[in-house]
Amino acid sequence: MLPEGRRASGILLHPTCLPGPFGLGDLGREAWRFVDFLAGAEQTLWQILPLGPTGYGHSPYSALSAFAGNPLLVSLERLAEEGDLDVEDLAGIGREEGRADFDFVEPYKARLLSKAARRFQAAASARRKADFEVFCEKHANWLEDFALFCALRRQFEGRSWQQWPEPLRYRQAEALAQARRDLSDSLHYFRYMQFVFFDQWLALRNYANQQGIRILGDLPIFIAFDSVDVWARPDLFHLDAQRQPTVVAGVPPDYFSATGQRWGNPLYRWERHRQEQFAWWQTRLDWNLAQCDLLRIDHFRGFVECWAIPAGDPTAVNGHWWPGPGEDLFSALRHRHPHLPLVAEDLGVITPEVEHLRDALGLPGMKILQFAFDSGPDNPYLPHNLTSRCVIYTGTHDNDTTLGWWRQLEGNLRDEVLGYLGRNDADMPWDLIRLAWASVARVAICPLQDVLPLGTEGRMNHPGQPDGNWGWRLRPGELTANSQRRLAQLTRRYGRAPKKLQTVRDAADSRDR
Repeated sequence: MLPEGRRASGILLHPTCLPGPFGLGDLGREAWRFVDFLAGAEQTLWQILPLGPTGYGHSPYSALSAFAGNPLLVSLERLAEEGDLDVEDLAGIGREEGRADFDFVEPYKARLLSKAARRFQAAASARRKADFEVFCEKHANWLEDFALFCALRRQFEGRSWQQWPEPLRYRQAEALAQARRDLSDSLHYFRYMQFVFFDQWLALRNYANQQGIRILGDLPIFIAFDSVDVWARPDLFHLDAQRQPTVVAGVPPDYFSATGQRWGNPLYRWERHRQEQFAWWQTRLDWNLAQCDLLRIDHFRGFVECWAIPAGDPTAVNGHWWPGPGEDLFSALRHRHPHLPLVAEDLGVITPEVEHLRDALGLPGMKILQFAFDSGPDNPYLPHNLTSRCVIYTGTHDNDTTLGWWRQLEGNLRDEVLGYLGRNDADMPWDLIRLAWASVARVAICPLQDVLPLGTEGRMNHPGQPDGNWGWRLRPGELTANSQRRLAQLTRRYGRAPKKLQTVRDAADSRDR
């Protein structure tokens, strides 16, 4: 459920966007400082993108595993505090702030994590070694396949599993057993990486909870073809005898693209999932909710029907709609989570069947203010058309920043925004933040870039553009006391401050009067 059934607000920021000298945001001291910023701004939610280990293009939505964490987010400073590294190991690594330098971070972090894994194995305390053994045993159902998958990728110089020797590609038992014997050191390294990632992430999540901040995570509906999930469980996906996809996911041609979008993810064989009472999904949801308090579930429409594209087609034109699992899946998930703590990503062209499933499950949908002004007073994203059961955003990671969006608006559309605001001039992005915070939506969220405020230079992602995404980072000093104070004032004014803080502030305001 949404926090305490009350009005709340929060900030969208992925951990890779945090500042720091090591080329990429991580789970170290800047992440903890950001929690303090949120608490001081009287926010309730920190929304993040998926935390999985990224593959091609470093997209959080194209991960090598639906269960593992991204080792690029591991804080080396915290490993030095634990004794797995020396402080001297971190000297001279400093990189230019403001951009995520994935190409630099990957090799140097792999080198230092390898050193840390060896030292851990040789010299870690008995307590930490016991914690490691408990972690490995508890998560063996996904960890062992993931560690072997990564070890084999390293052995075959990063080639996807479809290009491995046939005995390994088809997971023949003898070949897998031999690989585990040959790659034992590498297996330890990848187990260790997951151990320290989740040790750091869960400590950060617990600290956020102690400060009154809940984590809103992100659960992609589809899985990358080049992932351990497809390699380990090919029977759960539509693959042919050679374990190549027969159909892939995407969206049909529309106003934005004459050929649609071909995402390339293999589609689920839902009848197989039903036979297993959706056990894979049960495990996936359990583990994600152990990491986060709430989850945004991506491409919610795909659970009703998804666009199935013949795998050999270069575009989405020849696709057709395939039915999804519908309420069957969510009925199974409710056995362990009766009140599904999910937000449905229901953007785009949504059918009555999708709305029915969302409402039958009692899930809030998403409303984006940047989409609200182009079709008159009946636009479903306009605040006067909302109900409380939704999450309103100024924009998302897929949009331009609000300031960048505003600067590109022209003519009638700009006049429409100003008319709705009741102003002759705009104070962007704060006017849109105020509109979101003042709305009846139970939860309001904006990207941190809107609080700073930044223009298009702060944009995170361009959907459909394969390169140049996910690179924006916060610079040191950009989070100011003034922006924190302004956000806190707006949050109190529209009744979104945490209850205890709201009561304290109201009492103080009464004394001031």
